[in-house]
Amino acid sequence: MILYKNKNLSLLSRISMYAFVFVVAFSLFAPMQFANAANGDANIPSGGDKNTGVTINTGIKNPLGKSISDIPTFIQTILGFVLLVGVPIIVLAIIYAGFLFVTAQGNSEKLTMAKTTLLYTLIGAALLLGSFVIAKAIKGTVDQISNSEKAK
Repeated sequence: MILYKNKNLSLLSRISMYAFVFVVAFSLFAPMQFANAANGDANIPSGGDKNTGVTINTGIKNPLGKSISDIPTFIQTILGFVLLVGVPIIVLAIIYAGFLFVTAQGNSEKLTMAKTTLLYTLIGAALLLGSFVIAKAIKGTVDQISNSEKAK
């Protein structure tokens, strides 16, 4: 924020300093007024009026589509994407660790760094692949429980 030496600012300069507040406020309240005016009455209460025929539909639509309808499927989808991105990174990290081994040329500090890099890469790969297996197991368990509940 800019500090002004002169405290006697005009109204226009104060508005220009906080213009973003006015823009945000207008963007929040203007759509409500335009929607009510489009329905023919700008004075409709927020709950709607039975006499004007205005209905307000409230509901939550799934932004992920119909294929992801439960949490285990959502987690499995996210982990599938993480695997899609993570596996090439793991391969590149293993190649980098091999490069560190080659360039160490017997230097004990560089060999320790190369071993540490390879170890952390393999731990990361185990965590990544293990999380996918755990997600599959949880999804299978939830499906089995829901199928047994439906059978009763």
